Amino acid sequence: MPVTVVRFNLVEPGAGPASLRARYQTALEMAAYADEHGITTVQTEEHHGVANNWLPSPFAFAGAVFGATRRIAVTVSAIIGPLHDPLRLAEEIAVLDLLSGGRLVTVAGIGYRPEEYAQFDVDWKRRGKLQDELLETLLKAWTGEEFEYRGRTVRVTPRPCTDPHPLLLVGGSSRAAARRAARLGLPFFPSAHLPELEAYYKERLAEYGTEGWTMMPAAETPLLHIAEDPDRAWDTYGSCFLHEARTYASWQSGDIRSAVRSGATTVDELRAEGVYRILTPAECVAQGLDNLVLHPLAGGMPLEEGWRSLRLFAQEVLPALTD
Repeated sequence: MPVTVVRFNLVEPGAGPASLRARYQTALEMAAYADEHGITTVQTEEHHGVANNWLPSPFAFAGAVFGATRRIAVTVSAIIGPLHDPLRLAEEIAVLDLLSGGRLVTVAGIGYRPEEYAQFDVDWKRRGKLQDELLETLLKAWTGEEFEYRGRTVRVTPRPCTDPHPLLLVGGSSRAAARRAARLGLPFFPSAHLPELEAYYKERLAEYGTEGWTMMPAAETPLLHIAEDPDRAWDTYGSCFLHEARTYASWQSGDIRSAVRSGATTVDELRAEGVYRILTPAECVAQGLDNLVLHPLAGGMPLEEGWRSLRLFAQEVLPALTD
């Protein structure tokens, strides 16, 4: 059975508070529906100060999802580690781990937008050192024991319920990220299908004498939308996908490697590229993907169209995958 994911970043260009509230409420209702129909994971992420209202608070959203669901996991992929206070983050994740019974997965990256660091007055040039401190602090904090932190003795409570600690992965597309994960004995989450980086991570595990594993995107990890008439859906809603693709493209320099990387400038180019795919239920099943990532509210997608996509996925795709 493939891994099934519903992704939410709550983007809606030009939206006011009432429209955003409806979008957030719909996302929670969709998460509950996904949970009821056996979808594996809700995936969300973190970005700040974006004009299109990109979700900045993934842990607040995760807590709301946990309150609306019973089984589904929430993967935050990824937080921008150096923007978070390490002790407060340790507390937040511990509480969410307890509330959810261990359903939270956190991927910690360092981001790729200097303007986000500027917004929080965090030194971009120190991001590597800050990430090291964050990860080391989380691992110490979750023991429930006292430890030294910035010259003082501290203790973080409550302890999380997951043993030895909530699932924490190091994300990134650089050797520095792979080394950091290996040194700390944490699993590694490459931001794209990068077998050579996975091999480097395994070499560093042997060097440090630590244990870990890799959760790497497949060579093809398209973002999916399900429709009975894909041609009509591309004509009507292709601009939503293009908006998101162009936003990502504006953030990513040549050395940033991401599973969501598009060079398209038109809807036709985006459709031909295959990063975003609008498929019928039968076409979706025929893709034979190991990971199916549904993106029902992509780029400001109208709520009713998002619901159509999710229901088609749950009612026609999932049953065919289990046959």
